Amino acid sequence: MKVLWLFAHPDRRSLSGALKTEGLRTLDAHGHQHRVSDLYAMKWNPLVDAADYDHDPADRLLIGDASQRAYSTGRLSPDIRAEQDKISWADTLVIQFPLWWYGMPAILKGWFDRVFVKGFAFGLTDPATGRPRRYGDGRLTGKRALVVVSAGARATTLGPRGVNGDLNDLLFPLQHGTLWYTGISVVPPLLIPGADRTTPAAYEAAAARLRERLIALPTTAPLPFRHQNTGDYDEDLLLHPHLVPAPAGPAAHYTAPPPPPHD
Repeated sequence: MKVLWLFAHPDRRSLSGALKTEGLRTLDAHGHQHRVSDLYAMKWNPLVDAADYDHDPADRLLIGDASQRAYSTGRLSPDIRAEQDKISWADTLVIQFPLWWYGMPAILKGWFDRVFVKGFAFGLTDPATGRPRRYGDGRLTGKRALVVVSAGARATTLGPRGVNGDLNDLLFPLQHGTLWYTGISVVPPLLIPGADRTTPAAYEAAAARLRERLIALPTTAPLPFRHQNTGDYDEDLLLHPHLVPAPAGPAAHYTAPPPPPHD
């Protein structure tokens, strides 16, 4: 594998930092290549701005159009281009972050906002049908991703009946709405629970689980998200009622139930 490890934690001495080090060591030991984007260490700017696109600030900033023009003409900000080069090089993304207020840290959200621009990550159209190529079909099709998320909560509270909600539902905007949208296949996430109460034994168990998931990553079956353009959705992009008879939230957009994230 050629892995881009995308890391968003402010303290490399943290549990997350230790697991990143262990993960990269595992990749090295098994002959894989890797590059790292440690967003806090890079002091990554998470804010979209007209300067990202060499855009005249006196003109109205229409993000989609401006970013697509800048991408197609090579005028994107150098820090954005550098991250896109890493993605183009990689066949696999590992996205590691602590779960903060039911989502990713703002610096990581800002990375996606600035790097996944129109033309690079989305914006393709099927010339035969005129339909947009997204949700399983896009410029980043063929790549895969693993989300590694730590949380202070116990694993059971992030399951289907847990008070915090199911982890796959919490990660739906990232796993389905960002990664799958751009064509990236997403394997089941790895949850590291109880991060605020880690003991040496708990760390060793978490490190072992991470090693196992990384070694198996090339052959791990992805989450069974539905494709947009293979017949499950009508012309208005609504799921056909015979597939799911009533609104069912994120679960409706899987062809089979995803495995529990703590398995």
